[in-house]
Amino acid sequence: MRKEWLRILVLLVIIIVLFPWTVLRWYNQSEVRTEDIAIRVLMPDGQVKSLDLEDYLVGVVAAEMPAEFEEEALKAQAIAARTYAAQRISQRSGNEAGYDVDTTVNSQVWISEAKMKEKWNLLSYWRYHSKIEKAVTSTKDQVLVAGGQYIDAFFHSSTGRKPTERAEDVWSSSRPYLQNVAAGEEKPTRYVKTYTFTPSDLYQKVGHSSTAKAFTESDFVVLSETAAGRAKVVRVLGKNYTGAQIRTLLGLASTDMEITITPQQIKITTYGNGHAVGMSQYGANDLAKAGKTCEEILQHYYPGTQLLNLTKA
Repeated sequence: MRKEWLRILVLLVIIIVLFPWTVLRWYNQSEVRTEDIAIRVLMPDGQVKSLDLEDYLVGVVAAEMPAEFEEEALKAQAIAARTYAAQRISQRSGNEAGYDVDTTVNSQVWISEAKMKEKWNLLSYWRYHSKIEKAVTSTKDQVLVAGGQYIDAFFHSSTGRKPTERAEDVWSSSRPYLQNVAAGEEKPTRYVKTYTFTPSDLYQKVGHSSTAKAFTESDFVVLSETAAGRAKVVRVLGKNYTGAQIRTLLGLASTDMEITITPQQIKITTYGNGHAVGMSQYGANDLAKAGKTCEEILQHYYPGTQLLNLTKA
């Protein structure tokens, strides 16, 4: 009797979950889409593969944003990722690398369907893949434009307790659509991390050639802050670094930091996760939970931009 119930349960799963998804997937793939755009992707094995742009975006959204997020947040992520990809494709002329993007943070993180199955269990794969695919197809061809150009649609995990950053406070040039805006996050202390460094740790991480010695208060000083209140210039062991540089060198989650110094230890507590420029992914999800559409989410994080189709951009 127990085996019979198990067989019935398996049959119900196939009928309710797998069969409808398979039919829908076959239907979508059977459509002729002559307008599709291809993107050249450098794979982890060193090969370059040409992928349909929309299919590629499913792998990006699956890698870059939790599949549990709200549909409108996933749609916003799809549009931001498509904008970045379109920008890279538009720069193909004169590109001697032979590819448009790779699969790492140097471009946009991308994972294959095999990796998705590893990331999620099998039943969750069908559900999440369908959800992400819907977010991509429902925004097909949509990109963000400003001044007749694809924007730099930067995004990050969590802005934290302060507003987003202006581009010029983190990198060398400004963008009118990358300004200080509210994080949009319901839990500003979602990401709080504490790091401790001994003198030998710090000397090694910043490549200081002198023999490590006990810390003084002047060994780690925030000299200036961004308009949003994060570290902009930091003096470490007598040398000046940008906040972004010291975040990378020390492996910090963000540049929103609080510092405590003793002779044998520097303790740094950071708030948020990422460079804080552009769209906060957790903020986008919280805004979606509050009823905001993907268009409203994108306008919040990229003010003054237009949402256009690729054929008109």
